[in-house]
Amino acid sequence: MPNAFHYSIGRKLIQAVSGAFLVMFLLLHGTINFFSVIDSFTGKYGSVAADDKIFSAGDGLFKLGCDFMSTSFIDIMVPVLALGVIIHILYGIIITVKNIKARGGLKRYEAQSVAAADSWAAKNMFVLGIVILGILFFHLTHFWAKMQLPEMFGIGAFENNPYLLLNATFGKWWMLLLYIIWFVAIWFHLCHGFWSMFHTVGWDNQIWFKRIKVIGIIVATIIVCLFITTGVNAFLQANGIIG
Repeated sequence: MPNAFHYSIGRKLIQAVSGAFLVMFLLLHGTINFFSVIDSFTGKYGSVAADDKIFSAGDGLFKLGCDFMSTSFIDIMVPVLALGVIIHILYGIIITVKNIKARGGLKRYEAQSVAAADSWAAKNMFVLGIVILGILFFHLTHFWAKMQLPEMFGIGAFENNPYLLLNATFGKWWMLLLYIIWFVAIWFHLCHGFWSMFHTVGWDNQIWFKRIKVIGIIVATIIVCLFITTGVNAFLQANGIIG
């Protein structure tokens, strides 16, 4: 029993650590995407220098951010991030299956802790994870496959203008709606997942529960607002409503 107990804690700890890493990446990724919104206000939206150099003086802020994402340091971090995503998914599945079995099947799969009983997201983390994962692969075909993949592995045609990718992706209303649904799913997943990370390390008393829950909602809202604002701005730019 002790070994099983510690093994269970170990799984949750790995899940928490990989989740924390992904939260930090989302904050970075969302911030760089939001640079395109700033470019709209400064008149630099779509500004890409004629050369193929990174960090060119004529580039808009968003293009400079994308250049940072193509540096050697980020190239090294991409496999690490991919591994983190895989670990997070696998351990999420393992933990979910173990919980279902421990509670007597799907009909009895009801959260018992203060955190789990607190929200709809807590009871649907696995479903939210599936939705997020499904659209993630769709998302990778729009950006990563046309920027990092050609640079790193020489596969496909490289697109040096990230603004064109933004416009092509978010220019259609139904595509924007699909992404917003994805962002909302991420928000629910993050709101519970953020608190759950600290619950794993024992910060689950009433005082810390309330504080961390609020912080988690704030962090999740900031991240999702960065992405949604980027998408809406690109839609307006692509359709000539602003710009």
